[in-house]
Amino acid sequence: MQLTLTIDGKKYIVDVDVVEGEEVRMPPTTPSATPATIRSGQTVEQAPRQQAAPPVSDGLPDDKVCRSPISGIVQRINVQPGQQLQVNDLLVVLEAMKMETNITAHVDGKVKRIIASVGEAVKSGQPLIEFE
Repeated sequence: MQLTLTIDGKKYIVDVDVVEGEEVRMPPTTPSATPATIRSGQTVEQAPRQQAAPPVSDGLPDDKVCRSPISGIVQRINVQPGQQLQVNDLLVVLEAMKMETNITAHVDGKVKRIIASVGEAVKSGQPLIEFE
């Protein structure tokens, strides 16, 4: 059986083996829902699609801001206001699920201001650094 999963907006197709006569407990899809029991060979209705998150409307142009690609905790900020940058210079290190993610500059320029702070929980798409 193939299942399609969407995680952080990215689709994954996975193969799942189901043993005949076996029951599978599915976790609830909402906090108030109860777990579902699915028997092999049973057809399961597809859950309704959720609306995509609305675009970020903070008024900052994408070429003048570095946004967080993931939700996580800011571990380090490696730049200062006024610092000259080149593409791929390390800006911020985020931690998510005990893994560190390096966020690098996507444009050449100068740091105008640092929006995030060390220890802050940030969401995907949230501005971290603004460029001049």
